[in-house]
Amino acid sequence: MRIHVVDHPLVAHKLTTLRDERTDSPTFRRLADELVTLLAYEATRDVRTEQVDIVTPVAPTIGVRLSHPRPLVVPILRAGLGMLEGLMRLLPTAEVGFLGMIRDEQTLQAKTYATRMPEDLSGRQVYVLDPMLATGGTLIAAIELLIERGADDVTAVVLLASPEGVETMERQLTGLPVTVVTAAVDERLNEHGYIVPGLGDAGDRLYGTVG
Repeated sequence: MRIHVVDHPLVAHKLTTLRDERTDSPTFRRLADELVTLLAYEATRDVRTEQVDIVTPVAPTIGVRLSHPRPLVVPILRAGLGMLEGLMRLLPTAEVGFLGMIRDEQTLQAKTYATRMPEDLSGRQVYVLDPMLATGGTLIAAIELLIERGADDVTAVVLLASPEGVETMERQLTGLPVTVVTAAVDERLNEHGYIVPGLGDAGDRLYGTVG
């Protein structure tokens, strides 16, 4: 497993506004969408392509196009849905699957409650979307499910990560074809499993359900 922290001033600028508790839900959604597109540019750097012969208005030439099978994009419900459009903007022909997972707030373990994606992912590149890599439990469970179905290249796109979550993923996914792309690795997790300084509950802030 490898992790890639995207170092770019626009990424840092948008992330700062997302962190700010004064940022309202509509602005949070818009900035999260924009940030995901910036992260997706790096996440898709190794997307598979094939050569294709084309004819321009001037002359024949050789170009590239995305190869088959198409990439699969899997947002983890519910918060991952808020990241979907930002990635699909760059991969409009990708297939979309859905994975419903929830974290048990007592055990901090992930539970799967819904899956809608192909049973056979042999030879597929998969992009998993989840705003926060906190304990790592949800992403690890999701990635293990995808690899069990045959995915041979999995990239997780997350807005923020914790060092504890990164360490857990590196330990449990050693040797597997997994990449994590994020805007930042923060200081730590608190006793409730939240990233510090973080940005709060991404799902609540995306959908305006902050208490």
